[in-house]
Amino acid sequence: LAATTHAQSPKPAGYPAKPVRLLVAYPAGGSADLMTRVLAHKLGERIGQQVVVDNRPGAAGNIGVEVVAKSPADGYTLLLGALGSHAVAMSYYAKINFDLRTDFAAVSMAGTTTNIVVVHPALPVKNIKDLIALAKARPGELNFASSGTGGLIHLTGEMFNQAAKVKLVHVPYKGTALFLPELLKGQIAMAFDTIAPHLPFIKAGKLRGVAVTAGKRTPLLPDVPTVAESGLPGFESVASYAVFVPAATPKDIVAYLNRETVAALQSPDLKERLSAAGIDPVGCSPEELERIVRAEIAKWAQVIRNGGITPE
Repeated sequence: LAATTHAQSPKPAGYPAKPVRLLVAYPAGGSADLMTRVLAHKLGERIGQQVVVDNRPGAAGNIGVEVVAKSPADGYTLLLGALGSHAVAMSYYAKINFDLRTDFAAVSMAGTTTNIVVVHPALPVKNIKDLIALAKARPGELNFASSGTGGLIHLTGEMFNQAAKVKLVHVPYKGTALFLPELLKGQIAMAFDTIAPHLPFIKAGKLRGVAVTAGKRTPLLPDVPTVAESGLPGFESVASYAVFVPAATPKDIVAYLNRETVAALQSPDLKERLSAAGIDPVGCSPEELERIVRAEIAKWAQVIRNGGITPE
């Protein structure tokens, strides 16, 4: 891909002439933040300017996304978007001040990470079949933590409720760092979350990984099956990260950023750093990212419709 775009996208005249801002709509410490920092460093090396990470958390990612949507379309403000959560927001909120399809120009996918169903070891659940049986025996009693209302993790839990015909109760927190201590103490029964923060605790036996929500198993926990192979075929939820710029950004700058982002994602040290945290670097063309965005918006709109889910 890098070779095919290379010929079409020479470096735009005079760009970049100053540091570039890469905004991420989530707090420091999570998978989205790590993806942003690793990519910013490598992209900065390639374009010959510092790429500064700007964390703008709040409102399930909507605040940061809106900042970029309203920024000058000059190639100096980029968004590292959490694609699933931003796609969810399009249907979840009655009023939202951005449209992922029209307010942004797609640059490239950046990476994907699997989500995991993780439980406290005291919960008598070894696999998804156990979890469904327990949830049916105790309807409305089991709770699941998420890193925020209206985000991908919350909706993954709701999609699980629909697929398994159970009623797990959602307990939102403002990020993984805030619910992890309570999960480790057993004050919350379980969580749907990205895999990285839970890996050390799963390996130490302090938490149990029941299933991953991606279409295939992760090499980080090869013995943990997927939800789909555990009795809910077709179930899939991955946290995808992608790079966007404001919609009116000049096409030559978008093409140049695509080329350099894809090349940065192919560098061995970046791959090694992200793989250790459970993130698979993925680059693509702007057209492919546009197609993925539309598919994600449609998928989560259906989950929200089917569940009659409204903001809490």
